[in-house]
Amino acid sequence: MYKAVFLDMDGTLLKSDHSVSEPTIAMIRDLTAKGVSVILVSARPLNAVLPTFQHIGLPAQTPVITLNGSYIVEREQPVFDVRIDLATTARVTELVRPFKATIAFYLQREWYAEVSDAWTAHEQRIMDVPLGIAPIGELIQGWKNRNVAPNKMMVMSEAANITGIQQHLRSMYDGQLNIYPSKATYLEVMDTRGSKAKAVRFVGERLGLKPAEIIAMGDNYNDVEMIRYAGMGVAMGNAPDDIQEIADFVTDTNNNDGVRKAMEKFFS
Repeated sequence: MYKAVFLDMDGTLLKSDHSVSEPTIAMIRDLTAKGVSVILVSARPLNAVLPTFQHIGLPAQTPVITLNGSYIVEREQPVFDVRIDLATTARVTELVRPFKATIAFYLQREWYAEVSDAWTAHEQRIMDVPLGIAPIGELIQGWKNRNVAPNKMMVMSEAANITGIQQHLRSMYDGQLNIYPSKATYLEVMDTRGSKAKAVRFVGERLGLKPAEIIAMGDNYNDVEMIRYAGMGVAMGNAPDDIQEIADFVTDTNNNDGVRKAMEKFFS
């Protein structure tokens, strides 16, 4: 019997217009009323997850997994907080600099970049926190003074460029950083202790759950380990073919209530 559902947001729970359908919300509320945990697992920062969390009406004590598993909160208090060390942050920034790309740095509820452009403007539309802008040297010094560091770096560029950046960074940091796309134009960079699969395991153990009691749904490469870890790994119908191939079940697309249809199948 499944006792928890871990849901990716963009491309999975959320439709292309970033909304959640009313039938899906009703299904989620029905499951939580019956004691099934429904947990959001997102590459987004907390501030960009909470509006959906609140709109759906998830129980206040429900954990929230953000920044690709690098930052987890319960009742808005951190219970897991993995950061990229500042020397690595600076080095990765310099390695990306020859490419035509923008990097955003996410620290819990804050975010920063060296420039404000179309990429950051797109992200700002889902954030309720202003972007902090400064050269990387100034950012690093400020974070060092505060004894903080990014939970996640996100490289944004055209799809063909992201492929080259990913190959370049992996050649330098294979096994030292988690580096994978969350969509064709976004490359996520985290400490190896931060991943959606490790976050699902962390939260599952806190809830006393075995992998066999967990369903995980996702649509992109940062969801692969989570899909593999869960007792029932579900890929969306809009997921790339190679992600669908590793899933235990493939549901409909995010724009056609795929999450609700999967829940109905496994909880009917």
